[in-house]
Amino acid sequence: MIRTRKRMAFCLTLLILNLLFIWGNSLMPGEVSKAISAWVKDLIFHIVPGEGDPQAGHGLLRKIAHFMEFGCLGTLLCWLVFMLGKKPWHSLIYSILAACADEGIQCFVPERGPGIRDVFIDTAGAALGMLILLAGHAIYKKRKQKCLKENTK
Repeated sequence: MIRTRKRMAFCLTLLILNLLFIWGNSLMPGEVSKAISAWVKDLIFHIVPGEGDPQAGHGLLRKIAHFMEFGCLGTLLCWLVFMLGKKPWHSLIYSILAACADEGIQCFVPERGPGIRDVFIDTAGAALGMLILLAGHAIYKKRKQKCLKENTK
């Protein structure tokens, strides 16, 4: 991946914003966090009406949110690590550290607590984000090489 100042600054800005979003949500007391989850769940049921129980699925929604937040984080970390010339697995280590910090923050927040399961969910989300970026980059490189071969004929 091509490294330029603008790309590095853009990626780093998105990465910081993503971490602020993740850790900001962890700093919310349990009651506030549950209210936000309930609002999102109600919005989803309003947009996509279903036959399921609107009161169910609160925990699943929160786990999906963890997975998606860290999917974005893994993608951004992998992109940044790639631009710095490091190996992609470094971004997985940084993602695990971010997940542990996220759960550590929750130790000090009322009605919240850390969970090892959340660290695994976060890590899985980050790994998927990294895999999507790496696969997309491999496809891009392959197509670019194919176009270059066709243009040299």
